[in-house]
Amino acid sequence: MNNDPPVPDEGEVILIDKPLTWTSFDVANKLKRACKFKKIGHAGTLDPLATGLLILCTGKKTKQIDSYQAQEKEYTGTLVLGQTTPSIDLETEFDVSFPTEHITPEILDNARQQLTGQIDQLPPIYSALRVNGERLYKKARRGEQIEIKSRPVTVSLFEIDAADFPQVHFRIICSKGTYIRSLVRDFGLLAGSGAYLSALCRTRIGAFELKDAWNLTEYISSKRTELKLTVDE
Repeated sequence: MNNDPPVPDEGEVILIDKPLTWTSFDVANKLKRACKFKKIGHAGTLDPLATGLLILCTGKKTKQIDSYQAQEKEYTGTLVLGQTTPSIDLETEFDVSFPTEHITPEILDNARQQLTGQIDQLPPIYSALRVNGERLYKKARRGEQIEIKSRPVTVSLFEIDAADFPQVHFRIICSKGTYIRSLVRDFGLLAGSGAYLSALCRTRIGAFELKDAWNLTEYISSKRTELKLTVDE
């Protein structure tokens, strides 16, 4: 009988390229079941219709989650002017159409500038933010009217490319707590129109980059091989 004390789970930091339509919780739950992790958490939610870098921590490394969440983030994506949806992305149906004929490059650049720097931002109602202990998106789906408070965020870089107008491709570097869908909503308003987010990818969190992330299926396969080798040794 082996009476040695159990080896502590030092944990690891895992970089995953989140698949489209998966929630961040889906990824964490899949890894927990497939790789037999006793404890796992993610450092920063990505919407189901977003892809890109998701940091997950296991074991003792979960104590570092807050420090990763606090780091600067970088995104690339595409917004489309002229229509809106309640969720500001393609999770919900289009509700209103707006004119775009008046929009000039100067108007777009002015909108970009107004959303760069330290700004007050109103989180989208379709978000994972908790109000009175419940996720906002659950209240939104019930049609509840909720008062949401704005919050200060920092957008240190907001680049746009309107060569495919009314699509506008962008690159954003921002602080913790910044909602890209809120930036898209406000960009549409500042342009005298409306806008929705058609694609979003998180490319960086602090010093961690998407290019170093695992495909979810490939990571699980690699981990299972590692676990099998350990058992067979």
